[in-house]
Amino acid sequence: MTPLQYALSAISGVLVGFSLGLIGGGGSILAVPLFLYFVGLDALPNAAHIAIGTTALAVGLNAYINSYMHLRRRNVAPRVGGLFAGVGLIGSLIGAYLGHITPGTSLLTYFAIAMIALGIYVGARREASSAGTANEVDRVLEAAQRCPRLTPSVLAKVGLAGFVVGLVSGYFGIGGGFLIVPALMFSASLCITRAIGTSLLSVGTFGVATGAEYWYFGDVLPIIAVLYVLGGIGGGYLGTRLATTAPKNMLRRAYGAIIVAVGIYMLYRIYG
Repeated sequence: MTPLQYALSAISGVLVGFSLGLIGGGGSILAVPLFLYFVGLDALPNAAHIAIGTTALAVGLNAYINSYMHLRRRNVAPRVGGLFAGVGLIGSLIGAYLGHITPGTSLLTYFAIAMIALGIYVGARREASSAGTANEVDRVLEAAQRCPRLTPSVLAKVGLAGFVVGLVSGYFGIGGGFLIVPALMFSASLCITRAIGTSLLSVGTFGVATGAEYWYFGDVLPIIAVLYVLGGIGGGYLGTRLATTAPKNMLRRAYGAIIVAVGIYMLYRIYG
């Protein structure tokens, strides 16, 4: 790795952190192509697995750091989040192993297809008009006083959703925030703001577990991961400040289009 590549890694962290703060998810889905084609990891042997393993570790650490602010604001459902992350941890370890034994070209192909599908989903979805407003915050505080009742049916839905999302997150080395948030809303009836805060526990757990497994196989560049995290903190701060005034639905459509375009570009680089 050259000094320029280290600098580009930090810049990648800023870009991804900015998108996380602005949009609220999808950080690692952009980090993998940035690491491969912007930083230049595609020139390394076993580049696909190194990019995914390094991304997973960086995203997991960044999620744990960001979860602190949500915990301080009581914007987390700890019992639901613990169950989702605990069961999902098993799925993420299985998914990481399956991803590790998948040939690099095939893994990147599946990743690019997943990017295109996710981009369409992100561009098409809409949040409630109250999301992120004072009304939504009031509901979050009210929900904090009455935690969701963990009936057997709720436990089953949360555990199943956690395992499936963990499996997908581990396989692709992504945080899965865009999948975890709707899964928590559906399985535990959390409002979107509290689901986002709770999701970071799972994003951190899945990412660190996946990164640790790839590290065991020698497919992680720890210095790159640290530079990504440091850059992501600054970028996340800037993105979060802008998110309070920017039109969210327009941003999501633009972000979805970018993800689709990058997915198509990855397929071009693989087979072009």
